[in-house]
Amino acid sequence: MNAAVDFSLDAWSQPRLQAVEAALSTWVTADTVPALGWGAPSGLVDTMRYAVLDGGKRLRPLLALAAYEAVNPEPGAQQPSAAALRAACAVELIHAYSLVHDDMPCMDNDVLRRGKPTVHVQFGEAAALLAGDALQALAFELLTPDDGSVPLAVQGRLCAVLARAAGSTGMAGGQAIDLASVGQSLDEQSLRHMHQLKTGALLKASVMLGAACGQASETAQRALADYGRALGLAFQVMDDVLDVTADSATLGKTAGKDADHDKPTYVSLMGLERSRRYAQELLEEAHTALAASGLANTAALAALADRVLHRNH
Repeated sequence: MNAAVDFSLDAWSQPRLQAVEAALSTWVTADTVPALGWGAPSGLVDTMRYAVLDGGKRLRPLLALAAYEAVNPEPGAQQPSAAALRAACAVELIHAYSLVHDDMPCMDNDVLRRGKPTVHVQFGEAAALLAGDALQALAFELLTPDDGSVPLAVQGRLCAVLARAAGSTGMAGGQAIDLASVGQSLDEQSLRHMHQLKTGALLKASVMLGAACGQASETAQRALADYGRALGLAFQVMDDVLDVTADSATLGKTAGKDADHDKPTYVSLMGLERSRRYAQELLEEAHTALAASGLANTAALAALADRVLHRNH
């Protein structure tokens, strides 16, 4: 299944990406406290901005905004609410922090990310560690504004969704399993569990954050969760495929590093062609979930799922 033929993902994405980039540039800054003249140290903010701005596909913010629009189909939803824009930026900050920490020598020890030197290579390990910590904290700060723009109940829902996805039963837990699995042979069930946590949890959370900014029936919420789960796993399967089929210049990160580090992947377990077929099966699961959601405005979510399968980086 494909997105509607009259739907242009590029045309839909452009204004939303511009809104996300502008918001990130505004919010990832040295916000001075007027009474004291204090603010975040400029060097720390420079490192944070290097980690977040001018790079990345912004898949997670787009998923959040697409899900928000799916559950808010009335005119005007194309302009994201304060909650939806903050949720979109918050999930990107968590993603950016995870990349900063994952690239460090104590983790994956990588030197290239988003087509430029990794943060610890550019600024040093201590600065990278602090920048990641600060980005994580800022994500939750964005979700809890005190200006009345986001109702307290919505703030609580958003923080709960993001915290679970980022913590020990989500992304951090998946990374712990990944590190412990170097040189090990995992079966398909164990590999799926690892990636559902490490990669899939935050992608699924992106969808659920957007949905939490509006009114969605229980049926729609379950279907969107199924969509996010299938999409998250499909993304990782394709990541494993691209790691062995694309070069570093195309990926914007080091190609072939999983094999170099002796990490279990879908390609090492299933082979290249079976991995591609599995990604296609997961894409079909994502589309089936959207069809079961009862939501009329899911073209953007469907097109984003297609892009995950057909991406080259």
